[in-house]
Amino acid sequence: MHIHILGICGTFMGGLAVLARNAGHTVTGCDAGVYPPMSTQLEAQGITLIEGWGAEQLDLKPDLFVVGNVVTRGNPLMEEILNRGLPYTSGPQWLGEHVLNGKWVLAVAGTHGKTTTTSMLTWLLEDAGMNPGFLIGGVPLNFGVSARLTDSSFFVIEADEYDTAFFDKRSKFVHYRPRTAVLNNLEFDHADIFADLAAIETQFHHLVRTVPGIGRVVSNGREAALDRVLTRGCWSEVERFGVDGGWQALPAEDGVAIDERFAVYHNGERVGVVDWQVQGEHNRMNAIAAIAGARHIGVPPAQAAKSLSTFRNVKRRMEVRGSVDGVTVYDDFAHHPTAIQTTVAGLRTRIGRGENGNARILAVLEPRSNTMKLGVMKAQLPASLVDADLVFGYGAPAGKDALGWNLAEALAPMGDKAQAFNDIDTLVKSVVAAARPGDQVLVMSNGGFGGVHQKLLDALSARPTAQARGVA
Repeated sequence: MHIHILGICGTFMGGLAVLARNAGHTVTGCDAGVYPPMSTQLEAQGITLIEGWGAEQLDLKPDLFVVGNVVTRGNPLMEEILNRGLPYTSGPQWLGEHVLNGKWVLAVAGTHGKTTTTSMLTWLLEDAGMNPGFLIGGVPLNFGVSARLTDSSFFVIEADEYDTAFFDKRSKFVHYRPRTAVLNNLEFDHADIFADLAAIETQFHHLVRTVPGIGRVVSNGREAALDRVLTRGCWSEVERFGVDGGWQALPAEDGVAIDERFAVYHNGERVGVVDWQVQGEHNRMNAIAAIAGARHIGVPPAQAAKSLSTFRNVKRRMEVRGSVDGVTVYDDFAHHPTAIQTTVAGLRTRIGRGENGNARILAVLEPRSNTMKLGVMKAQLPASLVDADLVFGYGAPAGKDALGWNLAEALAPMGDKAQAFNDIDTLVKSVVAAARPGDQVLVMSNGGFGGVHQKLLDALSARPTAQARGVA
């Protein structure tokens, strides 16, 4: 089959393209922004990419058009597909029918931590010799790719609640029909498509309705929203994590930092110990959720806990991009106030405050998700950044990434601690002027942020102090 994918350079659709190519299909695709790294990854798979939405792409005569949710009515290629009555489907529906059908699907859903938890769960199955297929909304460092098709009976997928396509407003995950469903957490997000939290809870209940009676739902026991979802009806076994009587991450022994070593408990019984380098309470919750999910298909918790010692996390999750003259620059995907707060607090826990309070965090933030651009959560930004010492915010001045609200006003409650910029080069100069040895520069964005990470490292290297130390 020849499929032509509209919106192929998105994380999900790009992964789908790789899976389709691995399954032996001829794959071509188009997007408004065909650029590395996704373009080079796809071209390496033998996938022809076309820039733009020209109707002449119909001359390719594919058997089926697979439409990503970036495509809207008015798109010239989509309009011609509709006018000619040509066959089309959504990415999630194609995936469910052609890849996931007949597999034991393990799906990880939630507002936060999906990518990390999916990567953990995939690694636990891989290390147990199960050779799972997977589709993840990021690049797990243990694998180096975001998607893989195997002959295994198991497939692990990051289950996104965003809508499927312009013609199917259900969440993507209703197409996956998991036998094991991990529900990480649930709070309001995606204000561009959901009116309120109750609307998202309804979509999560649609997911729960697709889990078979012999399946299992692994749910965060600390989340009232998830409890409400399950109360609406659940026909599968439920295991909870993060609470007494369920799965817990507790100190392994006195005097040992829980960030370095923790014990896994299930129903009050110690079942394993995790030694690793991944920081933060949120990641311990991710870990026990993954261990619980892996247990459903037969991976013993003790073995899963041991496997986590070799888990290498995901690109853009507290990824160190470089260090110059004692200043370390990180890249993180945090794009929602809760994720921002969790990320900054995790780094604060890792570095402490140092003698005389000189272990500083310089937070560099681009609020560019659809929800943040709408300004729905702008009032939460100051509280989410409370553990940072200095904050440098960027609001694009024009174009599709421009904010519809005043970033400086939103950060004003932080006083002199925060500044707002609409020019990246000016932002870089201000960060570099403020940075001193020992500082941690934490860059947070769900986009490329104009290459700010490398610009910061280059500017730090060009400082006279760095050149005098022989860094440049």
